[in-house]
Amino acid sequence: MSEDHVNSIRILHKAQEEKRYTKLVLQLLKDFQLANVSLGITLLVTPEEVKSAVHEKVYYLHMEKFDDYLNLMYVVDVPENAFKNGSYSDVVDFTERATYHILRRELEKVRLKEEYD
Repeated sequence: MSEDHVNSIRILHKAQEEKRYTKLVLQLLKDFQLANVSLGITLLVTPEEVKSAVHEKVYYLHMEKFDDYLNLMYVVDVPENAFKNGSYSDVVDFTERATYHILRRELEKVRLKEEYD
């Protein structure tokens, strides 16, 4: 397992510990919908299933619909510099990193909304 895979799962478990998991899943669904990308998950999904669904979709978009991938990254608000310092052995490794950054940013959005609402 790559470090980004483990860290992605940690983000989701952290959201569960903080009682923000449902809000995180809702935020993911919202942003994917805004990017016109179907994620194909429900609220009754495990952290491992969320991570897997996001990674599979990001991989597919990166390989088959790159413009949609870029649009998704824009909607989620993942900064370009998040990828500048990494070394990636292949596309799977790269999309694992993208999945990590998506989940990290979405949890950050949930936290900020709670803080400022």
